[in-house]
Amino acid sequence: MTPKAIFRRLSQVSTTVLLLAGVWACTPENTVKPTQEGVAAYDKVQKGTTTQATVTENFEAGVKTSYTTGNVALSSGSWEFNDALLGDLSTDKKAGTKSARLRNSGRLTMLFNKSGGIGTVTIKHAKFGTDANSTWELWVSANNASSWTKVGGTVTTSSSTLVSSTFTVNLTTARLQLRKTDATTNRLNIDDITMTDFSGTTPPPPTSSSVHLTMGNPSNAVIDAAVFGNYLLQKSQYALSYHRDRGIPNWVSWHLASEWIGSTARQDDFRPDNTLPTGWYQVTNTDYTGSGFDRGHNCPSADRTATVTDNSSTFLMTNMMPQAPDNNQGPWQVLETYCRTLVSQGNELYIIAGAYGVGGTGSNGTFNTITGGKVTVPNRTWKVIVVLPKGDNDVARVTTATRVIAIDMQNAQGIRNNNWGTYRVSVDAIESRTGYNILSALPTSVQNVIEARVDAGATQ
Repeated sequence: MTPKAIFRRLSQVSTTVLLLAGVWACTPENTVKPTQEGVAAYDKVQKGTTTQATVTENFEAGVKTSYTTGNVALSSGSWEFNDALLGDLSTDKKAGTKSARLRNSGRLTMLFNKSGGIGTVTIKHAKFGTDANSTWELWVSANNASSWTKVGGTVTTSSSTLVSSTFTVNLTTARLQLRKTDATTNRLNIDDITMTDFSGTTPPPPTSSSVHLTMGNPSNAVIDAAVFGNYLLQKSQYALSYHRDRGIPNWVSWHLASEWIGSTARQDDFRPDNTLPTGWYQVTNTDYTGSGFDRGHNCPSADRTATVTDNSSTFLMTNMMPQAPDNNQGPWQVLETYCRTLVSQGNELYIIAGAYGVGGTGSNGTFNTITGGKVTVPNRTWKVIVVLPKGDNDVARVTTATRVIAIDMQNAQGIRNNNWGTYRVSVDAIESRTGYNILSALPTSVQNVIEARVDAGATQ
């Protein structure tokens, strides 16, 4: 057995370096810890941001007189108004001459990231005229609007004069979205959205001796239950970032070489993962029953056939995501087989797979979640594969000529017979959609080349 093969058997280690302060929020006089959807890669530089340390959007600079969806140039930057306008009537509650007015399920969305991140957010709000109460929520995106996370609880606006709600976001890369949630014709005024810089420091990524994280920790996941949207689980057979409230992994990373492949039969022992923190819901085998979605492996069963223990580990539900049968049993599976073909040709691989977005189409139709909302159905599935000839010192052996395969495919029916090669994209494209830094352990000069390239190699 090679040193690497011995080493990977001892790769279950703990890491306790915290990535980012969790997203926190409060309605007036109450603090609640929300879901953290995902964390943008610590060293990605975002473009198109404002430059102020503290930004107050007072809605005085823009013009928008109808509820139709449109972009408005405000003093802080461009915002999208959806079922919202800028009101200047005597019945609009405002600190100056204008404020935003929302009706139905109106939204206000920043179309830029705030430079310096966002620490705290204070929002003034009131009922319009004599309308009844409204409810609304603040959401944040850490990955350029690819996904959004609710910040704290739902706020009820019951005051006829402007009152303030303060939220603590604490993200280095962030933009905001305000959502009216009662879906009634009651109108809501919003004014003076004040955002401060994130004043904390972003630590370097946590180190790990896991062979499965050789190419990096894509989201800087940590073993800290407080970071429940980016919780690191390290198995002997793979490593993953788990999202408690989505009930699926953000990503799973594993090493694949000949020593992982043997003659062990498929165990099919789907089961909850009892290594999750106390109090977290453990997804069960039957949670997928009748959903129209497969229990889709991230790390495949056939990649772990050296021992019964290895194969059984792939059936933990923390390694699963709801996959459309035509995705899972079609191009996704064919690509898995091709990876093992590359191994049989004398290569070793580093594979990172995951999913993003909400809403997939299975055999029973389109759903955002299953099992009563406990498991999110992703909209897209992705995979990145680094191909190396068998050897040691793997990070040092990755060059600008190294083959890297990246795919991004819809989680939907109707694609079963499609060639997986038609879904090839660049690693950069996946990073821009997820906010991850997928090959973060590699030198930047190497990343810049191999992550920008779309693979054009063989597909079988």
